[in-house]
Amino acid sequence: MTETITRTESIQPQEAQQVLALARSSGIKMVDLRFVDLLGIWQHFTLPVQELSETLFTEGAFFDGSSVKGFQAINESDMLLIADASTAVVDPVLRIPTLSITCSVVDPFTKEPYSRDPRNIARKAEAHLARSGIATTSYFGPEAEFYIFNSLRFDQNSHSSYYFIDSDEGIWNSGAPPNGKPNLGYRARPKEGYFPVPPTDKLQDLRSEIVLRLIEAGIEVELHHHEVGSAGQAEIDLRFSTLTDMADRMMLYKYIVKNVCYQQGYTATFMPKPVFGDNGSGMHVHQSLWDENEPIFYDSDGYALLSDEARWYVGGLLAHTPALLALCAPTTNSYRRLVPGFEAPVNLVYSQRNRSACVRIPVSSNPKAKRIEYRAPDPSANPYLAFSALLMAGLDGIRNRIEPPAPMDMDLYELSAEEARNVASAPSSLGEVLNALEQDHEFLLVDDVFTPDVIEQWVTLKRERELEPMAQRPHPYEFYLYHDV
Repeated sequence: MTETITRTESIQPQEAQQVLALARSSGIKMVDLRFVDLLGIWQHFTLPVQELSETLFTEGAFFDGSSVKGFQAINESDMLLIADASTAVVDPVLRIPTLSITCSVVDPFTKEPYSRDPRNIARKAEAHLARSGIATTSYFGPEAEFYIFNSLRFDQNSHSSYYFIDSDEGIWNSGAPPNGKPNLGYRARPKEGYFPVPPTDKLQDLRSEIVLRLIEAGIEVELHHHEVGSAGQAEIDLRFSTLTDMADRMMLYKYIVKNVCYQQGYTATFMPKPVFGDNGSGMHVHQSLWDENEPIFYDSDGYALLSDEARWYVGGLLAHTPALLALCAPTTNSYRRLVPGFEAPVNLVYSQRNRSACVRIPVSSNPKAKRIEYRAPDPSANPYLAFSALLMAGLDGIRNRIEPPAPMDMDLYELSAEEARNVASAPSSLGEVLNALEQDHEFLLVDDVFTPDVIEQWVTLKRERELEPMAQRPHPYEFYLYHDV
């Protein structure tokens, strides 16, 4: 058995006292306790500030675990939230002054961290790394893309199925009638959104507003820009951080993006492939390992300046990619993006420049900046589970010295048919990657980072909630193909 990781052991009284002082000095009226369900959706409930006390950080607050996706059965529903003082932040989007605190989930009877709490899994992954003898710290830098639309309507019932997207940036609006105001044009053609200045980029100020709110919440932002997708695709890059902290930041990032857009009359979606004929939204994940203050991924003599450990880490990622995608690209819609033959990173090779490879090595001669970029994930992933799984796959590669296929720096889409047959490709459906996860998950169970019940519940949820309902419903395009058979 691994050593038990409990937040209550590491909470220092002064941390809780600092949160109490912050609440008093900031004029806080409400305290929002937040936690993440197994699928990666933030959940919350709210207390008047008068109920904020040090006991929230030690004894916790009860909630009904049977009402949360992937958690408890109704006959064992009581669960505890233990507030993490280090995550306290004044909410930058709510009108009522509110202090947001991220929590971990604990079993109220055993006082053990809950096995299906994604945040607990992330913290176990970091503790496992520290015990591994390979490195002490893992850094993650995800690039989560998203779309901003003016309108999004959809429905599915027994006799109809549809969605309607509208975006002022959409090229389809170039011929729209004036409707009382002139049509001023300046719309990027499909796949040409990367990255013209305003007025073609109509979302500059909105993205800047999002960035300012992120900074208010204590999140370091490196840059923002319009992405390739012409109808409102965006990217905001956050400065890298350690695994659990970065997952915490990703939850807050998505929350702020959605709420700022909503308040300004837009709707934001992190759905991997919302627009046909234009780019999907990925979440390229930059990763590096450090031993104390020394980066271990750099070697001046290695390909792309990679050390043996970095190359083996890549080998682990590529070898386990079919299973990893069950956690890193975990929706049916993910495989509308991961389609062979386009720009999607489905080729199971690595390269120092080629963006069609599953793993890219960003160009840098600075040892501290040497990292690998895993390009297959998308922002529908639960970041706690995805980052933890990536770390475990990479560590498995280092332990077993898994050599990746030889790097390929040529354009993979210009290969001959014979050459292409020798390049392995990622699976192309959610069903395939769930099967792969069932067959290949021992690397996740090392040191009890993931537990069998998490894997089983994840696969069950995905099959029953997503795969089976999708399989039972006719698709609108099927009427185009088959209505006259």
